[in-house]
Amino acid sequence: METVYYTVAREFTWEQKIERSLFIGQSRSVVDAEEAQAFVARIKTEVHPQATHNCFAYRIGSGDHPLTYYSDQGEPTGTAGRPILNAILQQELTNTVVVVTRYFGGKKLGIRGLIDAYHSTARETLVAAGRSLLVPTFLLGLEIPYPQLPVVTHLCQTYGGEIENQDYGVTVRLDIRLPEKHRAALITALNGLPDVKCSPEK
Repeated sequence: METVYYTVAREFTWEQKIERSLFIGQSRSVVDAEEAQAFVARIKTEVHPQATHNCFAYRIGSGDHPLTYYSDQGEPTGTAGRPILNAILQQELTNTVVVVTRYFGGKKLGIRGLIDAYHSTARETLVAAGRSLLVPTFLLGLEIPYPQLPVVTHLCQTYGGEIENQDYGVTVRLDIRLPEKHRAALITALNGLPDVKCSPEK
């Protein structure tokens, strides 16, 4: 049976006040760690640059060894990033990033209070954002002679590929994102074409 994966259905923001501190959760679906880091950076520099803390966690990938990362961003160790990640894991999500922003209200919450605040904010943000089915993908780099381009394009369309980057020079260079389940079949088909070079990236 094929394993099913989920990510958040939409980008979403949810907030709550706890002991005069404002906690704002923000979540979205991402393709890779670079996109997750870019989302975190945007929250920190553009959306909430004056916040006391912008703590975050993300989980990327399918299979047995997904990439996980989290940061307490100045809060006591273990009180912010890990509780946010736990919320992602409890909702059984991947390819998901959550940032929880805190504006300090003047009253300390203590270690247990911080853990509960960050976890509950992340959890409620994710629940409100909803879940959607995630189709695991990989990125395939191709170098194609012009005569082979129609054949390669047809193959990629047949296997549900989407072009992310393209460069038309002496040869055609394409970056195509494809469903992981078609990796072996497509690469075998491409390897049978003369002068087509393919390099699976992720």
